Amino acid sequence: MTVTMVQGKGHGVVQGMGTTVEVIRARFPALVRVHNGHEVAYFDGPGGTQVPRQVVDAMSDYLLHHNANTHWAYPTSEETDAAISGARASLAALLNAAPNEIAFGANMTTLTFHLARALGRGWGPGDEVIITELDHHANQGPWRAIEKERGITIRVVPIDLESYELDWDALERAFTPRTKLLAITAGSNALGTKPDVSSAARLAHDAGALCFVDAVHYTPHGVVDVQAFDCDFLGCSAYKFYGPHIGVMYGKADRLAALDVPKLQPAPDTIPERFETGTLSHEGIVGAGAAVQFLGSLGTGTDDRAKVVSAMTALHVRGEQLFARLWEGLGAIDGVTRHGPPPGRPRTPTVAFTVSGMTPEDAARALATRGIFVSHGDYYASTVVERLGLQPDGMIRAGCSCYTSDDEIERLIAGVAGLGKA
Repeated sequence: MTVTMVQGKGHGVVQGMGTTVEVIRARFPALVRVHNGHEVAYFDGPGGTQVPRQVVDAMSDYLLHHNANTHWAYPTSEETDAAISGARASLAALLNAAPNEIAFGANMTTLTFHLARALGRGWGPGDEVIITELDHHANQGPWRAIEKERGITIRVVPIDLESYELDWDALERAFTPRTKLLAITAGSNALGTKPDVSSAARLAHDAGALCFVDAVHYTPHGVVDVQAFDCDFLGCSAYKFYGPHIGVMYGKADRLAALDVPKLQPAPDTIPERFETGTLSHEGIVGAGAAVQFLGSLGTGTDDRAKVVSAMTALHVRGEQLFARLWEGLGAIDGVTRHGPPPGRPRTPTVAFTVSGMTPEDAARALATRGIFVSHGDYYASTVVERLGLQPDGMIRAGCSCYTSDDEIERLIAGVAGLGKA
């Protein structure tokens, strides 16, 4: 396969950062790709962002110069231990946690199944778990598996189809004295909706239940603060915030220590290693830490947490600006239906829409011929798509990332306006 490369374009200083979109874009080699004579505009970030060079360099350096297994008395093993420890500290800074509250795994889905099985060992008939229609199936399927295996009851909180937000009254009514856990998203990967997870966790704790937050889609677009959320567990994925394909699980230290985790007898029983099964992707862990360092480099502050908060606050503001223009532009096109909360509501800069007379896949293919890469389908948020009456084809999804330029927003709007035209 031959790939043509050019330098991409971006405009403007990112408010609160003192750096430009052009400077950010220059750190992503993928952005010089050309497809069909067009510079590629990557709007597929909700499914996985592009990766800055420093993340790849960190992973390459580890594999080429430090590669070993852990906890042995020779230099490369000790260097691996130090690299993993450093990555835990970086992820702790991202989430406002302690390093020993950060566990790594293959992906958020696998980690959530692992958590569900550990918790489910202590549950049985009559015990209840609350899930929501807004959630990705990675935060539904693991709990449904425990329903099948242990005979628990699943209560489902519906979406308000007018506001595209959770029915909060239904959430409040869902809790009973038998509720063991609330599983809730911090940001819908399909609609961009951001529920108030702090208030949701408070409801759970008031009912004597735990709270697990899926922050996979939320993390690239705002400040994650597990202390403010007061959740007991939280999952995210590094490949959604400019890192490699690896999952991250936060758990309050006492919760991680008390879990009845499936594990090998000789494996460590200390936190967080007791939650990590087998030999992990050390290079992926290093890359996840480097992704956090990349984000921190976009901000200012005296420590890693302050830098990350500065950067994510600024990126949130920038994302709102890009989203508002995209929402407005798509809304002016005949035949386009937008799905999700409008600007001004708590949400991420991710737009889901349909085009009259075209399947989402056909629309995505047509946009790709113009170098505009978008997602289509249900993105594993199939309950949302089913409730909206859009199965089996789903929707088109376009997400803004830290490297998204104003020019690219205009290209996407123009591309959608031109769908079906010669």
